[in-house]
Amino acid sequence: MELSALELEPFKARFIAQGVGVAFANALRRIMIAETPCMAIDEVAIIENSSVLFDEILAHRLAMIPLTTPEDKYELPSRCTCKGKGCSKCQARLFLDVRCDGGGTKTVYSGDLKPEDPEVAPAFKDIPIVKLARGQSVVLEAYATLGVGRDHAKWQPTSACAYKYMPIITVDAGKCNGCGACVESCPKRLLDASGGSVKVLKPVDCSLCLECEGACEEGAIRVGWDESSFIFYVETTGTMKASTLVVKAARILRSKAEEFLQKLAGTG
Repeated sequence: MELSALELEPFKARFIAQGVGVAFANALRRIMIAETPCMAIDEVAIIENSSVLFDEILAHRLAMIPLTTPEDKYELPSRCTCKGKGCSKCQARLFLDVRCDGGGTKTVYSGDLKPEDPEVAPAFKDIPIVKLARGQSVVLEAYATLGVGRDHAKWQPTSACAYKYMPIITVDAGKCNGCGACVESCPKRLLDASGGSVKVLKPVDCSLCLECEGACEEGAIRVGWDESSFIFYVETTGTMKASTLVVKAARILRSKAEEFLQKLAGTG
């Protein structure tokens, strides 16, 4: 398998995986979405809540705030020595104490959550939680743990995760008369006919919509794909870097394959 990066930002990545099958590509995608652990608020102890939101709704909104996830610092509660009862190895605490003492209203934001561990903090500071009127307050303790997306969406580290086949666009110079119909029909503007013949500018951006084929009456352009090459697009919620997510998912996939081979060898 060969990997090549097309775009790499802190929370967004686009890369090409060559020499793999669709089963491998889909397994990697599903692991990134549902089996890569990340931190999220799992329990909330409400000390005081005089806001307009019920305790349950407030707790749910807190749970959906993305938290930064340090590497190899916390364990899944099910694998921790405390057996999920809560300790410093599997649990991180955050505190919220906001009051509206002045006139008007006050909006409580995710940045108002004060983490006990600076490495487990809201990924973004400007997520609104609740609006307080004069005299209202919210005081609570929140407990964050590692979890996986298959158990709850709050532990899903991706906001977008998809792949497509590597497009292959071919132009038959013998049939192409340079009319430009395919150029005009392409929603991605990937074709150019300024030189009298159609040229493909950036095939990796093709969405495989086949609009160009339908617009060409001469049948000079054909769109296909390579079934052993895939273009991945990954965007995280901010809980971890996109590159970290891909690496973690690949490690989980490898461990699953190794475990399968061990069990297979044991049955012989």
